[in-house]
Amino acid sequence: MKYSLGDRVMSVTIHALLALLAFVTFYPFWNALVISFNSGFDTSLGGVTFWPRAFTLENYDIVFQDSRITNAFFVSILRTVVGTFLSIVFTAVFAYGMTKRELYGRKVYMIIGLVTLYFSGGLIPSYMLIREIGLTNSFWVMVIPGIISVWNMIIFRTFFQGLPVGLEESAKIDGCGDWGTLFRIVLPLSGPVIATLSLFTAIYHWNDWFTPSIYITSEKWLPIQTMLKQILNANIMTEQMAQLDSAAQNAMDQMKNVTTKSLSMATMMVATLPIVCVYPFVQKYFVKGVLIGSMKE
Repeated sequence: MKYSLGDRVMSVTIHALLALLAFVTFYPFWNALVISFNSGFDTSLGGVTFWPRAFTLENYDIVFQDSRITNAFFVSILRTVVGTFLSIVFTAVFAYGMTKRELYGRKVYMIIGLVTLYFSGGLIPSYMLIREIGLTNSFWVMVIPGIISVWNMIIFRTFFQGLPVGLEESAKIDGCGDWGTLFRIVLPLSGPVIATLSLFTAIYHWNDWFTPSIYITSEKWLPIQTMLKQILNANIMTEQMAQLDSAAQNAMDQMKNVTTKSLSMATMMVATLPIVCVYPFVQKYFVKGVLIGSMKE
């Protein structure tokens, strides 16, 4: 098949624009990675950096010697695992109940749930509620308030309604109740939707920095994203280094090439790379998630 000159020009133009878009999208992340491995003094000299001009691991030495950052990293992992598991379980139970037409008040529950998609109580009332029930400065403030997602419930419900009715009927004939049917029949057949919604929920828990910044003041339960936000908000190096533990402070005294920017980039990489490494393995579930959400009832 022969292509005309106009087709070739159009093809070259499209490829050039896509290459430019890819570069503009990827370069900020690459630049942050390069700065994290570059000497802070060399970075302060300016210029465009496509690779570390003065390679060093001092930035990461400071990050991993700070007990606050390592603790925040493990808090993020714990929050992501526990929050995702509980959210999927409770949301699936809610969705399974919404598929039962004989459930009394089912439409009322659905309307109440849909209202929460469009309206919220506001930050101040939410804070007062969280404070009154004693969840502030605790791990569970990052898990319990968002344990059920109405949007995920709708996706779960749509998928459950697409399963053959005969499966549940045969399970009940064999003496299986609603709980047994859900956990022994329905959920084992719901692998794609569970994987998709688990991915969405895990990414939310890992990236969320706002909730802990509002409800948590103790460094014990601050996740890595909130800690990173605090580091990025630091204006001068002395303010940030004054909060480091004694081991990191002693190391800092011997490392003169670390700056606020280089330290921030190293912390950003520690906070970002784990979730980035997960994407290539679960990327296909994003497409499945769109298809699941578009299934008709």
